[in-house]
Amino acid sequence: MSKRNILIGLAGTAIVLVGAVWFFFLRSDAPPPATLEDAVAAVSGETTTTSGDGATETTAAPSTTVVSPIGLDGAWTIDPALSFVGYRIDEELASIGATTAVGRTSDIDARLTFEGSSVTELSVSVDMTTLQSDRSQRDNAMGSRGLQTSSFPSATFVLTAPIELGSAPADGEAINATATGDLTLHGVTRPISLDLEGSLVEGTMVVVGSTVVTLADYDIEKPTGFSVVGIADTGLLELQLAFVRS
Repeated sequence: MSKRNILIGLAGTAIVLVGAVWFFFLRSDAPPPATLEDAVAAVSGETTTTSGDGATETTAAPSTTVVSPIGLDGAWTIDPALSFVGYRIDEELASIGATTAVGRTSDIDARLTFEGSSVTELSVSVDMTTLQSDRSQRDNAMGSRGLQTSSFPSATFVLTAPIELGSAPADGEAINATATGDLTLHGVTRPISLDLEGSLVEGTMVVVGSTVVTLADYDIEKPTGFSVVGIADTGLLELQLAFVRS
């Protein structure tokens, strides 16, 4: 084999190895941040396809529209199939580099109550032991390190002041609000403000939101270990909640 052919073979092998390293170690299967657009599409049953030229097309599912009841007054409960609560935090792993860890669960119990144009009750309880990310090693370690879900298996948010919307939202209308309440995480309860977006979609009230959480505020020690080089001091608590009438 000529020297030129040997070099070509080595170059090809290097490309394959780089591709394998990216696929198995560097690529991330972490989902993008929660958005109202995605939440509405999930409730509506829309799907997005990409053609060969890169163009995207959104297709709606066959119509099964539920007529929204007149007025929103009363209690609403969670639809877990369309809901999740989770975390998003930057980390650096040995041999991998900087990445964003995202863990979510749909094991949620939540309640929403409307009175006129106000939300008078919003409570969310999450089973933290069921959080899942794109790495099982991270999820398993979470039981005894970081969030220590084995010792603190649940997290809750409870609204402490009504959310005044000004007027009851119409079907399809996007609304923005701030929820003030108590967040209990890692056994520590602190007041927070949660930025929310919502929309009434085919009889379902869908809400997305997020807030920055400082780990030290909740006595959360950043995990350390052979594979963990560093973790950010703050993370993002994010949620997508779909409520239906009780």
